[in-house]
Amino acid sequence: MFLWRSHQMPKDEKFLETIPQGILALIPTESCIEMGEKVDHYLAKWRGRREHDHLNDIAFKDYAKDSYIIKPYTPRFGSGEAKCVINHSVRGYDVYIMVDVTNYSLTYSLCGHTNHMSPDDHYQDLKRVIAAIGGKARRITVILPFLYESRQHKRTSRESLDCALALQELIAMGVDNIITFDAHDPRVQNAIPLKGFDTVQPAYQFIKGILKNVKDIKIDADHLMIISPDEGATGRAIYMANVLGVDMGMFYKRRDYSTIIDGRNPIVAHEFLGDSVEGKDVMIIDDMISSGESMIDTAKELKKRKAKRIFVVSTFGLFTNGLEKFDKAYEEGLIYRVVTTNLTYQTPDLLSREYYISCDMSKYIAFIIDNLNHDASISELLNPYDRIKKLVNEYNEEQKQA
Repeated sequence: MFLWRSHQMPKDEKFLETIPQGILALIPTESCIEMGEKVDHYLAKWRGRREHDHLNDIAFKDYAKDSYIIKPYTPRFGSGEAKCVINHSVRGYDVYIMVDVTNYSLTYSLCGHTNHMSPDDHYQDLKRVIAAIGGKARRITVILPFLYESRQHKRTSRESLDCALALQELIAMGVDNIITFDAHDPRVQNAIPLKGFDTVQPAYQFIKGILKNVKDIKIDADHLMIISPDEGATGRAIYMANVLGVDMGMFYKRRDYSTIIDGRNPIVAHEFLGDSVEGKDVMIIDDMISSGESMIDTAKELKKRKAKRIFVVSTFGLFTNGLEKFDKAYEEGLIYRVVTTNLTYQTPDLLSREYYISCDMSKYIAFIIDNLNHDASISELLNPYDRIKKLVNEYNEEQKQA
């Protein structure tokens, strides 16, 4: 049996090369409160256990606390308009604001009607939090697990460039750094070239989640293959295949460019490039599951080519059209597991599905915040190559001994 070894606490000596860049404050909006509390738990545990000679220095004031969370309040008027109130001083603090713009479970009253909060509503609340801080914080870092408007990252004809505009607006309001995960197109950071922008990949958490829940998977080129569902996800698939030492393949969508249906050119066929998948487990890798049609179409094509078990792996599980298609695909043996992170809102229905694997990202976010508060490099955290190799080697050794 594969024995799970939890991460050690961050190495104190690394962090204590520099003093904290202000008292740490974590401000999760209501959309991200569950994730925020998990991150807060790790930070409080790690810092409470650290022992060093500088604890009484003024630079380490309020370094070890039971909680770093400062709750913002965003009451709304009957018209739907809102404001943000922060009932705690943040002067000189190193502030980290967390927002899940996809959390549609939250509602507010608008002229007697119940409205579900949209990404636009969450983004406005983020700006309200920044406005309430009022320029008094020493540094503001915004953590947007799902980058707001990330799919509107380029212009075709007369279209708005919403993601670039949002990034520039946040910087203009005083934000110093923006952290996101698996940005749809990382080149959008070109809109703010002089400010910090990091897009983090959850590749390690994917592998960890799969190995923990699927005891008989074999990580080698004879038994596993990584698949990109389209040309846009090829980079992710190539990285994962190289790290795991397996082959990759990709589909490209042949479209009818003479016709437009629902604003898009319809897909005529899915063409495959790569070696045979016959008898192999396959992982379909992409940044998000929206409606899920692309993933399920890819799974159908792979089954036609006699693939064994199909893992649908994605950073963000939005499931905008519900879970019925995935339920049916699972019942028919089309897919074996669906793997996503908890970076976006997860419904109770999703968490109850036996085919679903949730990869917790809270410890990873806590590591990043802990490093940044000390102005320590996060390069090692952004590149999980060594950690994945170690994890897979340990798993393979355990498999040999089983």
